Order: sequence, then C-alpha cells, then structure tokens
Amino acid sequence: MAVSVEALHDVCMQALTRIGVSPSDAQTTADALVLADTWGVYTHGSKLLAGYIRRLSGGGWNVTGRPVIDREGPSWAIVDGAHALGQVGGEFSMSLAIAKAKTTGIAYVGMKNTAHIGAAGCFAAQAAQEGLIGIVTGNDIPSVAAPNARGAVLGSNPLAYSVPAKKHPPILLDMATAAVAGGKVYAAHQRGETIPATWLIGPDGHPTTDGSLYPQSASLAPMAGHKGYGLGLLAEILAGVIPGGALTWQVGSWIFDEANLPSKHNAAFIAIDVQQFCGDSFGERVDYLIDELHQAPKAEGATRILVPGELEWERREQALKNGIPLPADVIEKLNIVTQQFSLALPTI
Repeated sequence: MAVSVEALHDVCMQALTRIGVSPSDAQTTADALVLADTWGVYTHGSKLLAGYIRRLSGGGWNVTGRPVIDREGPSWAIVDGAHALGQVGGEFSMSLAIAKAKTTGIAYVGMKNTAHIGAAGCFAAQAAQEGLIGIVTGNDIPSVAAPNARGAVLGSNPLAYSVPAKKHPPILLDMATAAVAGGKVYAAHQRGETIPATWLIGPDGHPTTDGSLYPQSASLAPMAGHKGYGLGLLAEILAGVIPGGALTWQVGSWIFDEANLPSKHNAAFIAIDVQQFCGDSFGERVDYLIDELHQAPKAEGATRILVPGELEWERREQALKNGIPLPADVIEKLNIVTQQFSLALPTI
C-alpha cells in the first residue's frame, strides 16, 4: 500500500495537533516519523503514532512540554526534556549540540526526562545535513539480556551516527545494541513470521524462537554477544548516567505502562564540526573512502558493496517520487489513528 509522503505527514500533523500538540512540535515529530518511513525503517516511523497519542492523551507525556537547558558549559549541556515528545527534545538537543560544536569543535548534550525518541538516526542525520558528524544514543527499560543472564539487564539502547560526504549522501548507521530491535520482534510475531533463534533469550537463559514470550518472559539477545552488551552499557552511561536521568528499570515502558505515567527516557547527542579539524577537504576524503569501499572486490554473485545508510537514502528518494510502500502492520496502526480522528489516508 503506497502512501504519498505529503499525505502521511498530513495525517501525523492533524492527529497530533488535535490532541493539543503545537503546530511546530507536531511538524518536528511528523518530520521524524515520516523520515524513518521513507528510509524503510517502519518500526520507528508512523507506526508509533497511535502509541504516542495514547501516552499524550493519558498525560504521561506532556502535550505542551518544552525542553529546557538545566545546566551548560561552552561545549556541553544537560537538557530536561520536560516529558515532551522525544522527537521534540531530540531536535532541540541536537540543534544545541550543533550550535555549540560550531563554536568549540565538538559538543555533548545529554537529555533526561524525555519520551521515546523514535529513530535515533534522524538526529544523527540532522547533524550531517549541516556538515557535522552526529552521534546519538539513548536508554530504555531493560529488554536485553547480558551474556550468562537469565533475564533483561539493559534496554535495546540505540546507537546511531551519521557522517557527511560531498558527492555522496551521508553515511548513516542506526542500530539497536540488541541483536534486533524489539519493534521487529513485535512486527514479525504480528505477521505470523518465525522468530530467528538469534533474536531472543528465553526464561531459562537459552535462545528461543517463540516470539509470543517477548517481553514478559523472554529478553532480546545482545548484538554480537559481549560486544553488544558493552556498547549497550556505554549507551546507558552516555544517555542516562551523565545527565542524571533514570537508569535501567527506573525507565518506564512507553508501550505497556499506564498512559498517565511518564516513561523517563534519556538520550545523548554528540556533534563534531569536522571543518574545524580538517577544513574543506573532509567531504572529499569521505567520498574517497566510500568510492574505495564500493570498488572493493565483490563476492561471487554480489553486485554491490554498500556503506551504511546507502539503501535508506535510495529508498527515501524513491518514496519522495512514488510514495511510501507501507507494510500491513503499519497500516493497521495508522487505521487506529485515522478512525479516532476521522482522517483519511489516501493511497497512490
């Protein structure tokens, strides 16, 4: 089912403004959700809208909340997200990191007391679009096991980065530090698909393929074992420990908790103004690196060697021309919103 970018953005905007979100905050949130959909990252796009509206309507997230700077220095800041939409806090925090980095060369902004931030890559790409390297991470309620653990110890804490080039689109990586994002487990289970044995750890501490066990009785496996566990712990420190936000089980479940409870998510944003380090040659050097990777010898039967984000930018270009081919599970969630607000989602 293909939907135009403009039509999907309009549905997101209308739904958010009808529950009291300001037009500017609705725009920021809709921009991020639709961007993720154009990339083909459907787990973190408009599929989230129904859950966001439930939280906002219930009062757990602040419809009119505005992020504020709690304390700051020349190259750092701590932001209180005021339990507003995570996309609003994310855009505010990365914009602040970018502004500081343009003065000092590099900047860190930690944000506490926010909501689910959606696709962390949206904010990393925000920096890259302005010519800076962007790095973003966050924390969440534990859903990922540690090696040798029988239950979850950390969230599927995301790690994203984006690097600007000159002739090529920005390099972009957005990954969970779990073997797979929890949203993909939900989506696969809802579609009746088999869960790979590498995705989940059952209540006995061993792999399971039963997607119905997650999250009540099963945990996500850490990406690459102890390596993913270590990266998830770094994310917890950058996003939660430094800004003084909620940690591990102090963070709420934005999906399963009562709608009147704040979720207390946290995130970290790092911006690097590479021009101050490298001058104008940086983009050309990244292009050279990308070209070298493209030209590397290919495996038998392979046609391309890709850099992170290449497929996402290509999907976005096609989506802008031909519409977004939304999967059935996304349409199902969007139908909840369109029916609630008597909106139409025209197809192409």
